[in-house]
Amino acid sequence: MRVLLFLAVLGVVYVAAGEAAVILDKGNPAADAFRRGAGEIGYKMFGVILWAAGVTSVIGASYTSVSFLRSLFGGIDRNYRWWMIGFICASTAINIFVANPVALLIAAGSINGLILPLALGCILLGAYKKNVIGENYKHPVILTALGWAVVVFTFWMGIQALPNIMKIFS
Repeated sequence: MRVLLFLAVLGVVYVAAGEAAVILDKGNPAADAFRRGAGEIGYKMFGVILWAAGVTSVIGASYTSVSFLRSLFGGIDRNYRWWMIGFICASTAINIFVANPVALLIAAGSINGLILPLALGCILLGAYKKNVIGENYKHPVILTALGWAVVVFTFWMGIQALPNIMKIFS
């Protein structure tokens, strides 16, 4: 879906650039591209598509998060439906109070940029635990070294990006 949305925006910007300079609305550039490409109908369709993507993402993220927490805490396991509703309500409240979809997408990507190196680090640590991978597997040292280099580099990039990302909300 992201690739299709990217290609649609790229097509609009490319075609419009042949006519004159294209400056998309900084508040919501993707919606503006759809408005330019397909008029008000395209703008409304983009809203429906974005809403559907948001709803499915929030429900999926809530289910995944609560599923992880259920295995750690018995109280969450007993009341997991209420916890999922709470996650969905919290996501909705954040979206309403921030009211800046572009900033929220950038912030989510930034947080993922910090989580992914931590996840890779955990995987690299698990690659040497015999109770995780079995007795017969031997992880190549070169892949471990390259993996840790990627962890350090991507974590450093994520930390470097944080100050500029916080400026989006001001």
